[in-house]
Amino acid sequence: MDNNSFMEIKDARFIISNTEVEKCPRPDKPEYAFIGRSNVGKSSLINMLTNKKSLAKISGKPGKTQMINHFLINEEWYLVDLPGYGFAKPGKSESRKWEKFIRKYILLRENLYCLFVLIDSRHAPQLIDLEFMEWLGLSQVPFSIIFTKADKLKVEVLEKNIKNYEEKMLETWEVMPVWFLSSALKGEGRSEILQYIEEINQSTGKRDQEKTI
Repeated sequence: MDNNSFMEIKDARFIISNTEVEKCPRPDKPEYAFIGRSNVGKSSLINMLTNKKSLAKISGKPGKTQMINHFLINEEWYLVDLPGYGFAKPGKSESRKWEKFIRKYILLRENLYCLFVLIDSRHAPQLIDLEFMEWLGLSQVPFSIIFTKADKLKVEVLEKNIKNYEEKMLETWEVMPVWFLSSALKGEGRSEILQYIEEINQSTGKRDQEKTI
C-alpha cells in the first residue's frame, strides 16, 4: 500500500441527524456511510476511526441508531452513521419506515462514494446480510465489507470464518467485494480503511478536475 495516501483525521464533528434525504447536507463533498445489523459494533468502529470516544453514541440496546447521522471529517468529506437493519425490538411498521428511508438515502444520495457494510466476524454468513448486499449489487451501489470484532476470535477461527464468507459470497458474486478486518478495541483496520477512503477521494477528485478541463 502507498503510505503517502494515508489520511489522518484531525477534525470530526457532528452536523445533523434526520430521517429525510432532502434534509441531508448539500451533496458537495464525498460521503462514506456505515451500516450493519444491530449490535455489529458500528458506533465503536466509527469512534475508533475518528479517534473520538463518543462521536457516535454506543448503546447496549440494539437498533439505537434510528436516524441518518452526518459527521464532517477534516472539512473535506462526510462520514454517515446509518440505522441498522434487522432490528430486534421496534414494531414492524417502524422497521418498514426506517428501511424505506435508508434505502431511499442509499439509492438517491448522489455523493455516496462507498457504503461500508459491517459484518460480525464471529458468525456464519447471515441471510439478512447476504440479501442486503445482493440488493446493493443489483442497485449498482458501490460498497465494501468490514468484518468487525476480529479481536474476539483466535486467528485460525477468524481465517476460517472469513474463508466461509468468501465461499458463500462467490456462489452468486463473480469476485469478492473489497473487505477489511477491524477491531475497535485494538484499532485494527483503522489505517487500511482510512487509506482506502483517501484513495477514493483522490481518484475521484482527479476525475472531477479532468471533467472541468
